[in-house]
Amino acid sequence: MSPSAVTSVAPQANQQDATSLSSKSQSHFTIPAWVQPDLTRLLRVEHNPGAYTSRSISLVSLPPGAVFARITTATPSTPAYSTVQIGRDSHVELNSDLLYVNHSCRPSLEYDMEKWEVRVSRKLEEGLKAGDELTFFYPSTEWEITQKFECNCGEKECLGKIGGAKEMDLDILKRYWLNEHTVRMLKEEGKW
Repeated sequence: MSPSAVTSVAPQANQQDATSLSSKSQSHFTIPAWVQPDLTRLLRVEHNPGAYTSRSISLVSLPPGAVFARITTATPSTPAYSTVQIGRDSHVELNSDLLYVNHSCRPSLEYDMEKWEVRVSRKLEEGLKAGDELTFFYPSTEWEITQKFECNCGEKECLGKIGGAKEMDLDILKRYWLNEHTVRMLKEEGKW
């Protein structure tokens, strides 16, 4: 069984409640981990020495576009290095190990803040494999980044210094999946 699933009892036809099920009549099916997110079944965080060196590793393999996890523990916050932007003036703390998903210029994940879900990047043709580092493109959610940084993704298409979508060239941004609030702000600024 995949670590991204748990075994559960399927409801039986014409049954009044679960107490009437006999052990012989129970059939099992798998429930994806994102239904009741237990991120320990989906990812492993490597806490490395030094500032901003921790990372997340996938424990599951999924095809492009598949839901990796639902965002269920977020709370409103002011902008900080650890927050994710969800609207023009709204940010949240994820309050989960999704915090340790780093930036990459070739991201493995998409953080869809309108749907409150994390998906496997649709541009990742081979999909997500167990053992892959989990990453997302920070400007896909962030209009401005409170702490700009030099990207260390090592990809051949690495963009170098990373700031928010506001500061990036539109031709570069169009290579990536972007949140609706990011696209809206680009349009409002006359950049889209």
